[in-house]
Amino acid sequence: MAYFWRIRHSHQKDSSRGEISPVQCVGRTPNSGSELVLSEDEKSDNEDKEETELGVMEDQRSIILHLISQLKLGMDLTKVVLPTFILEKRSLLEMYADFMAHPDLLLAITAGATPEERVICFVEYYLTAFHEGRKGALAKKPYNPIIGETFHCSWEVPKDRVKPKRTAPHSPAGCHEHPMADDPSKSYKLRFVAEQVSHHPPISCFYCECKEKRLCVNTHVWTKSKFMGMSVGVSMIGEGVLRLLEHGEEYVFTLPSAYARSILTIPWVELGGKVSINCAKTGYSATVIFHTKPFYGGKVHRVTAEVKHNPTNTIVCKAHGEWNGTLEFTYNNGETKVIDTTTLPVYPKKIRPLEKQGPMESRNLWREVTRYLRLGDIDAATEQKRHLEEKQRVEERKRENLRTPWKPKYFIQEGDGWVYFNPLWKAH
Repeated sequence: MAYFWRIRHSHQKDSSRGEISPVQCVGRTPNSGSELVLSEDEKSDNEDKEETELGVMEDQRSIILHLISQLKLGMDLTKVVLPTFILEKRSLLEMYADFMAHPDLLLAITAGATPEERVICFVEYYLTAFHEGRKGALAKKPYNPIIGETFHCSWEVPKDRVKPKRTAPHSPAGCHEHPMADDPSKSYKLRFVAEQVSHHPPISCFYCECKEKRLCVNTHVWTKSKFMGMSVGVSMIGEGVLRLLEHGEEYVFTLPSAYARSILTIPWVELGGKVSINCAKTGYSATVIFHTKPFYGGKVHRVTAEVKHNPTNTIVCKAHGEWNGTLEFTYNNGETKVIDTTTLPVYPKKIRPLEKQGPMESRNLWREVTRYLRLGDIDAATEQKRHLEEKQRVEERKRENLRTPWKPKYFIQEGDGWVYFNPLWKAH
């Protein structure tokens, strides 16, 4: 069960170098194919995100109790088969796209006038990147991606909405609009591709870029989960790098752990642990701490952050609040700013319809599992899921017998990490 539990709260036709133009590769070699993923085929994603379940039903609880009875504290859950009814109806690869639900904040980073402004903008974006999820308090688990699985989408961001957030006006209270640009020439395009590049360990990669803003993010991560009694803990191992090519800056960041609590009643998710953000060129760094709820009392979903200029040992910004609620930022000049994550405008991702997706694209690959889960036919969904996973095991055994290593489509291993095969920083 090496997966990230879904975070929720209650409340291309352009093939020019440097732009994401993923291909359905022939011979499994990056950039060797000819069939482009056409971005003009993408449409606003209107898939229903509502989860109707109120909690774990009585018959489901007995299944979970039986499962728990066979587990030991601290046990690695990577190879434990979990009941299908806790699945979320979408892949982990698609879940990672939620980090870009506020692309205006991401693109605004490069508009910062100074290195200090830019690192603070990145911390503001980072702290708001975890909250956007489906309505409802229920924590469920996304599909464990199949090796070779991919997910593609994009966002269009009106240019007049991209500005340094330190001086930008606040959104009106209760504003949770879905901004769209009428004229594509008046918007920035942010493209996203994710791929499952390894099965053991389960490594996911994602890359997104905005060619006009000369900004891109490259991330590789694998998840390791363990049993903790009435909770499941999921560690996120790996790192991401945000590159601002206009400024020659790279921000290396890590990700927090997640915990699925109260797994026998109404499961909910909290984040925990210390993460870091570092820019070697400018000497700025940030420490972000996601605080887990104490056993007695205390608030849930608390987060604190501190931005520091290391050469002068100066703290330039502090932040505190809830990562799925209100965040308050205090700057070293005494100014303050409040961001309410629940009122930030959400930009709908654009995705191609199923009939235009390849067989290994997430929604197409899992379409039958999703269909049966929506119908409430757990047995049929379980059988479809088993079929996909068995096919993966058969193909893995074939590769082992032939001693043929797996070659991803879009990512290349470099040292301990993975990078997109045609990233913006290598474009000419």
